[in-house]
Amino acid sequence: MWTNENRARYDRSRLRYPSDLTDAEWAHVVPLIPPAKRGGNRRHVDEREVVNGLMYVLSTGCQWRAVPKDLPPRSTLYDYFDRWSWDGTLDRIHDALYVKCREAAAREASPTAAIIPGSKSPGTSQSVKSAEKGGPASIRRATTPARRSWAKSATSSSIRQAC
Repeated sequence: MWTNENRARYDRSRLRYPSDLTDAEWAHVVPLIPPAKRGGNRRHVDEREVVNGLMYVLSTGCQWRAVPKDLPPRSTLYDYFDRWSWDGTLDRIHDALYVKCREAAAREASPTAAIIPGSKSPGTSQSVKSAEKGGPASIRRATTPARRSWAKSATSSSIRQAC
């Protein structure tokens, strides 16, 4: 329920963009960002501004070219996005914040059920228990048959001969 104290807690009007991190949010994220590599130059970019830039792109859905000029350059943002995706930093940030949100709502850290919308009539849904132990063995992998190569295709050979 929106009470006066709740409104104050979620107020983002003092931020530059609604997607920018507050000091409390940044305090949760900063320990999860890997330190700079040893032996090289020190970082010249503010990691908080990088996270704010990535949050801006994710929340607005804008193109990399449309990143505002008061955020780090798009090449810097994309480089950090690419590096943090590859090394798992974004996944660690997501997982840690997800657990904190569930704990703040007095719920278990990982959900034990999922709601799947019904297809028979509108408004119906089914609740499905999740697996107690997950992993690659519990996931059924979809396989697709191999595609025919162009070399064995009659169409491609007839076009090649006509040229």
